[in-house]
Amino acid sequence: MKRPLIAAAAILLCMPLVIAEQPVKNVLFIGIDDLRVELGCYGASHMKTPNIDQLAKSGLQFDRAYCQQAICAASRISLLTGMRPDTTGVYDLDHPLNSTIPDAMSMPRFFKENGYKTVSLGKIYHHTKDDQAYWDVLDRCSQPTYANPKTAKRIAEKTKAARAKKLKAKALRLATKGPAYESGDVPDNQYSDGAIADAAIEQLRQSDGKPFFLAVGFKKPHLPFVAPTKYWNMYDPAKIAIPSREKPVDVADQALTSWGELRAYDRMPDQGDANDEQTRSLIHGYRACVSYVDAQIGRVLAELDKQGLRDTTLIVLWGDHGWKLGDYGCWCKHTNFELDTHVPLIFSGPSVPIQTRSDALVEYIDIYPTLAQWCGLHVPGHCEGSSLTALFTNPLQKWKPAALSQYPRAGGMGYSLRSGDFRYTEWRRKDGKIIATELYDHSKSDIATVNLAANPEHAQTVKTLHKLLEQTK
Repeated sequence: MKRPLIAAAAILLCMPLVIAEQPVKNVLFIGIDDLRVELGCYGASHMKTPNIDQLAKSGLQFDRAYCQQAICAASRISLLTGMRPDTTGVYDLDHPLNSTIPDAMSMPRFFKENGYKTVSLGKIYHHTKDDQAYWDVLDRCSQPTYANPKTAKRIAEKTKAARAKKLKAKALRLATKGPAYESGDVPDNQYSDGAIADAAIEQLRQSDGKPFFLAVGFKKPHLPFVAPTKYWNMYDPAKIAIPSREKPVDVADQALTSWGELRAYDRMPDQGDANDEQTRSLIHGYRACVSYVDAQIGRVLAELDKQGLRDTTLIVLWGDHGWKLGDYGCWCKHTNFELDTHVPLIFSGPSVPIQTRSDALVEYIDIYPTLAQWCGLHVPGHCEGSSLTALFTNPLQKWKPAALSQYPRAGGMGYSLRSGDFRYTEWRRKDGKIIATELYDHSKSDIATVNLAANPEHAQTVKTLHKLLEQTK
C-alpha cells in the first residue's frame, strides 16, 4: 500500500534532468483555495463567475477531475510533485514537503532547472518554506484578514489574553479567530486576493521574453469569507436555499467530520448544526468570495492579453479540493465524499481545443506531466500521473478507468475511487484490514444519499471496484 519514501527520494535524486535548449512556452498556473465545483461553466447558473466561464469557453474543461486528498497541504504537495500522498508521506497540515522528501523534483524545481523564471504569488504551497530555493519570486501578498477595525481590535485583545495563558501555536490560532464572514466596503486590493492579482499583473508587465512559470494562488473562498461589499451585493440572501442536513443512509462511521475548522470562528456553534440564518449567511459569503476571486482572475487574464502573451502561454486553473456548504449538516472538506474530492480543472492555450468539455476521469497528479510535456520537456520519471495532452487532441477518447483519492482517519486510511457512476470507498486499519465500505451512486448528483455497499444487487460492483482499487493504488 504505502510506497517507501526513501526509495522514492532516491529515485528523484538519481533521475537525469534534461534541460531544454530554448524553452519558448509559458505557464500561468492559477490555484484557488477551497473551490468546489459550483461555477457557471459547471452548470451552476446562480453563480456569478463570468471570467472563469469565459476561460472555460476558450479552452478545455474537465468535468470529472479529482484531487488526491481533500486538505490543503496534502493536495497541493501531491499536485506540485505529481505523486500520491502515500508517496509524499504528507496527509495533514503539519508536515511540509521538505520534512518527508526534501530533494523532491517538484514542479517549481523542474521549471527553474529548465530555465524558467519561477514566481509564486499568494498561496501555492500550504507551507511557505516549501521549495523556497526554487522560486525566483516568492510573495504571499498578505493583507489584513479583516477590513473592520473593530474586528481587528477584538482579535488583538483575544490574542493578548491567549498569549497570557501561554498557549501553544495551534491552540493560539484557534483561540484568536475572528468572524467567519465579513463584507467590507473597501477596494479589492484591501483584501489579499486583490493584492495577489496586482502582483501577478506586475509580473506580466515585467516579462522579458524569458519563459515563465507564474503560479498565482488565490486564498478565497477559504475561510473566513471576506470580500468587498460589491461582491456580496451580487447575491440575494432570500434566494439562497438551505441544503439538506440528512446524512447518507448507512454512512460509514469514518466518513463524516465534525467540521472543527469552521467551529473555531466567532459565533459558530460548538456542536450540532448551524442554524438556518448562519447557514444562509455562510453560503452567501462563500459565493461572494468566489465572485471576488473570479474578478481578480479576469484582471490577470486581461493583462496577459494586453502584454500579447496569450499565444505563448498555457493557462491551467484548479482548486485544491472541494467544500461542503451545509450538505449533510457538514461544512469544510476533510472527507472522501464526492463533494470534497470532485474539483474544477480548466486548460486554455495554444493546442488546447476551445469550447470543449471532457468526461475523462482525470486526477491532479496528471497536471505536472501535462505541463512538462506541453512545454516540450521530458516528463520526470517520478510522476505517477499521466499527461493529458492526448486529450487536448481528442477529448472524447477512452481514458483511465478510475480516479483515486484518500483521507486518513483514526490511524487508518480511507481509499476512495470514482469510477463510472459510482464512488467506492474502503476504510482500512494500519494492518490493511477493511473495517468499512461505502458505495454511492453519483449518476445524477454529487450528493451521496444511500450507501449501497451491503446491497446484494451491487455485490458484483463492489467486487469489481475493490479489485480496481487494488490495481490503482
